[in-house]
Amino acid sequence: MLVITSIASLMVVLDALVVATALTAIRTDLGASVTELEWTVNAYGLGFAVLLMTAAAAGDRWGRRRVFTAGVAVFALASLACAVAPNVATLVAGRVLQGAGAAFVMPLALALLGAAYPPAMRPKALGVFASVSGVAVPLGPLLGGAVVAGISWPWIFWINVPSGAVLVYLALTRIEESRGPDRAIDLPGLVLITVGSLGLVWALVQGNTAGWGSTEIVGAVVVGLLAIGAFAGWQRRAAHPMLPPHLFGSRRFAAGNVVIFFHWGSALGAVFFMAQFLQTGLGYGPLAAGLGLVPWGLTTAIVPQWAGRLVGRFGERPFIVAGLGLHSLAMVWLALVADPAVGYWAIVAPLVLSGSGIAMCLPAAQSAVLTSVPPQLIGKASGAFSAMRQLGGAFGVAVLVVGFTAAGSYTTSETFTDGFAAAVVASAVLAVAGALAGSVIPRRRG
Repeated sequence: MLVITSIASLMVVLDALVVATALTAIRTDLGASVTELEWTVNAYGLGFAVLLMTAAAAGDRWGRRRVFTAGVAVFALASLACAVAPNVATLVAGRVLQGAGAAFVMPLALALLGAAYPPAMRPKALGVFASVSGVAVPLGPLLGGAVVAGISWPWIFWINVPSGAVLVYLALTRIEESRGPDRAIDLPGLVLITVGSLGLVWALVQGNTAGWGSTEIVGAVVVGLLAIGAFAGWQRRAAHPMLPPHLFGSRRFAAGNVVIFFHWGSALGAVFFMAQFLQTGLGYGPLAAGLGLVPWGLTTAIVPQWAGRLVGRFGERPFIVAGLGLHSLAMVWLALVADPAVGYWAIVAPLVLSGSGIAMCLPAAQSAVLTSVPPQLIGKASGAFSAMRQLGGAFGVAVLVVGFTAAGSYTTSETFTDGFAAAVVASAVLAVAGALAGSVIPRRRG
């Protein structure tokens, strides 16, 4: 089970970034505008974020294996649609469906693991899971660059089709079914959380394009906040709440979700701009830029394995605080050395430091959330965790883009570097916020 769920998570996390190094080819082949290219990237996160809580509830109702398998199938079929897309509109629609399928994979993968492993063994299993899925962050740009350089951009989607088919077969034959005890569907809750997530994610995705003070963005924020507020109120009255309010009475659960929000916002924004810095700032090609992130990727693959084992002994707080602290220091380091003439070896150390810190934090945050709830509530807890991660990613990229545009531009390598320095400082600030949230997680007893 651990292998199947980890590979599925690798596939869906990979597609969040694999498009990044293919955007130039997509723009040329499909005649896409800058805004359309933005949506090619952001549509995936939009479909992902708004359905995460729905997916967790569906898994409790109809079976976690069944919903997980359906998510993989939808993801593979949507990848096929992206691969044959004749225009940008079709590609964006396919990316939304990819995100929807991914939303039914990630929280159910965590829920299946949580149900299969006892609390004492969960941190180790989550460490392996985080190691496999975490390597997707640097592997995405590398794989995208290699495929575009060697074949053509549609193949970044074609590869998901046979992979998805194999995973569907393995899931149906190798994973035992499990369900949550509360199998009733909270329809009002589903509608409210979906509308709320959609409003907030739409605002984060479109804010830099439409203007943060525009009617569109202000309206989306207001609708999102009202829906989230109504959702919270409804959960206190609902006979079968999607997310029982008493879960937030646990400091481990509440703080762990805040940590992953800032963790993924800082990490996703950082790798987005680091890949561009290697290309626009230092003049690397797409494949060379992907290779340049390999030191970052090696740490995200190796560190979670030992961190997951040690979390079970020492608790989550030291790994969250130290990990995000290391990442924050690495971002400041990059800001200080960023220059169009800087040599690659001058940035290797902060890349390794950043990757180590980010990778150290992830299994600890997962453990804090999933070990704070009884087995029957793991599906709901994993849905909340995954939703906070995706919302944090959208928030982080938006914050870093604001920092970039305030200090620089794409006009020259010099102006890009100025903006990059401001962006990674913003990433450091987000990491510090996550570390502060992690510092309130109680120490383990016994």
